[in-house]
Amino acid sequence: MKDILFWQWGLIITSSLVLFFLSPLAKDTNQFFKAVQRKKAPNTFMLMGSLVISWIFAKSITNAANLGLDYGIVGGVAYAGYYLSFTIAGIIIYRMRIYGHYSSIHHFLTSKFGKTAVSVFSVLIAIRLFNEVWSNTMVIGSYFGDIGTSAYYGSILLFTLLTLAYVLKGGMSSSIFTDVIQMGLFSILIMVILFNIFGKESSLTIKDAANSGVWSFETGLNLLFAALLQSFSYPFHDPVLTDRGFISSPKTTLKSFLWASVVGAVCIIFFSVIGIYAQSEGMVGQAAVEVGKAMGVFILLVINFIMITSAASTLDSTFSSFSKLLSVDLNLGNTLSFGRWSMIIIAIIGTVPVFLDAEILSATTISGTMVIGLTPIFLFWKDNTPKISFHLSVFCGIVFGFLLVFDKFPQALIFTAGKYADLLWINLWGILCCTTLYLIPRWIKK
Repeated sequence: MKDILFWQWGLIITSSLVLFFLSPLAKDTNQFFKAVQRKKAPNTFMLMGSLVISWIFAKSITNAANLGLDYGIVGGVAYAGYYLSFTIAGIIIYRMRIYGHYSSIHHFLTSKFGKTAVSVFSVLIAIRLFNEVWSNTMVIGSYFGDIGTSAYYGSILLFTLLTLAYVLKGGMSSSIFTDVIQMGLFSILIMVILFNIFGKESSLTIKDAANSGVWSFETGLNLLFAALLQSFSYPFHDPVLTDRGFISSPKTTLKSFLWASVVGAVCIIFFSVIGIYAQSEGMVGQAAVEVGKAMGVFILLVINFIMITSAASTLDSTFSSFSKLLSVDLNLGNTLSFGRWSMIIIAIIGTVPVFLDAEILSATTISGTMVIGLTPIFLFWKDNTPKISFHLSVFCGIVFGFLLVFDKFPQALIFTAGKYADLLWINLWGILCCTTLYLIPRWIKK
């Protein structure tokens, strides 16, 4: 165990230092906030890689593997349903830029719904970014020791500090540049794991994996349909995703988002195979950890390195997005120094919950429900709608989110059984209510 911990510490320190020295140094705000290098925006491949690896965070990898363990390939496909978000966001952002001439999500909201709407929206995404910090670093900490141990806290602090160091250097330029490297590493490492899972000594075949699970609501389809529904709102409250929608040309951006949807979904399904293998071997617990232990030190280190790589990419994107939110979107100080201090602030505030023993929450599903009110706002972005519509829809979504959290939704309105049934039906009824409330003021106005 001591040998494994030694190598894990080595992986965190070495990989972070390498990224620090390779990261470009931002000398102006265009480089820091828009990733413009040598007067060129990121190309399709860079943008696609950055999108995918920023979304394949440590928490989602853990969830994908565990869903594979619980539901077989159906669980992996269900979780991959969230990657429809890239297609939806890519098409809508493309049309907003081409036909609406908007330069950011905040530009759109300000011009259509006013400053109050922007303030509400900014609070929502700030909470999202705050959650991203501690929820990902706690996953890293769990690989070094139990909650409360010095190794647990030490690894979280060191990991956060080292990631902060290289993203402070170049901002969005550093984030996208390192994302491409991290995506390459991720691809190699997942192939190594799959090679071992389907190797000569394994009893699991590709056919077995493809046929695992049962395609029913009780065994994964509840989650799949909930994910598809949330894909119409979820991407728009994630500035890590939307920020990347406005830095390259509209055509390049659209292509990168469409490719990211496919590549991201495939990566998640591949990672769920770890859980499928764990299921075939009768394992229980955290699928990725148990498979790593069963396959030996090397595979365990590979899985750990994937966690480190994916968590770092999400964390650096979170820091750069929060910095852009305060500096550019809210126009509080469009300077390099303000941008860098903003990153330091979110790093500190986002790490505090780690010491409060906050549990790793299922942020994807809960926060996804709370923002379903964004669905009609972006689906009907071209329509001439009163400002009140924004608030009615958003706050209706938040209400449905709380109904899910506190388990207060009427059982009579849930028409399927099994886990995630409440998630599916609360989202369906919630989106219908949000859309109705959004459209009513327009109908009255007519």
